[in-house]
Amino acid sequence: MPAYPREGKIIQIHSYKHNGTIHRIWQETVVLKGTSAYVIGGNDKTLVMEADGRTWVTREPAICFFHAKHWFNIIAMIREDGVYYYCNLSSPFVWDDEALKYIDYDLDIKVFPDMTYMLLDEDEYERHRREMNYPDVIDRILKNNVQKLIGWIQERKGPFAPEFIDKWYGVFQAYQK
Repeated sequence: MPAYPREGKIIQIHSYKHNGTIHRIWQETVVLKGTSAYVIGGNDKTLVMEADGRTWVTREPAICFFHAKHWFNIIAMIREDGVYYYCNLSSPFVWDDEALKYIDYDLDIKVFPDMTYMLLDEDEYERHRREMNYPDVIDRILKNNVQKLIGWIQERKGPFAPEFIDKWYGVFQAYQK
């Protein structure tokens, strides 16, 4: 079994919490690029199921970036007025043929089309850190990765580079035909 999904495969994405409970499931994402280091996916109007059973459908095309070493993932939402990014502080992804999986650690960074950003959900992180007993090492890793992610945003690195989204959205559109 490969450590990553193959290009063109339609996969689910499963987000868990630190205590092992399911957080959220995205039903269909097309793998645009899969390597042992990262997975790039695309989806549009995909069904999402929350832990409590509620469902909703995404509103716009999105390009998703998951890394096997970095403790974050990045969702680029392509809207009429530009690209918005939602960055989840999370464990690196794992792939097990059922789904791409990661642990969501509450902290998020929202990035606007002008590349300004906001750190979100710090209260939720602190509450869950206490309730789920996040180890100190996880706390340090996550805080270091917040800084790494901010560096990527400021440097327009990886998914924050304009050509990245243009390229992978084009690949995603080709799969939609």
